[in-house]
Amino acid sequence: MDIKTASALRRLRLVSAPEAVSFLLLLVCSVLKRTTDFNAVPVMGMVHGILFVLYVIFWADAWNRAKWPLKTAALYFVLSVLPTGGFFAERKLRREAEQAVDAAIATRVRQEEASKS
Repeated sequence: MDIKTASALRRLRLVSAPEAVSFLLLLVCSVLKRTTDFNAVPVMGMVHGILFVLYVIFWADAWNRAKWPLKTAALYFVLSVLPTGGFFAERKLRREAEQAVDAAIATRVRQEEASKS
C-alpha cells in the first residue's frame, strides 16, 4: 500500500467516529426539540452535515485509491448512513490499516533477508 492510499484510509477512519457521534447527537437534539424548549438542531444539523460531506469525500477518495470492490465500498457507504455505523467503519478501517502495516513489515523483512543471502 502506498502512502497516498494509507493517507486516504486514515482520513476516512478519523472522520468516521466523529460523524457517528454527530449523528447520534443530532438524533438526541431532535428528540429534545420535540419534548422541551431546547433547540440545538440547527447547530447539530450543520455540524453533522459538514462531517457527513467530509465522510463521503474521504470515502470516494479511499475507494478510488484502495481499489475496493463494489461490495466493500457499498458497505462503508451504508455504514455512514446508520446512526452507529461510523463506529463500525472506524474499527474495520483500523484493522485494515494494521493488516497493511503488518504486510509491509513482512515484505521488508523478506527483502532484507534476501539481500543478506
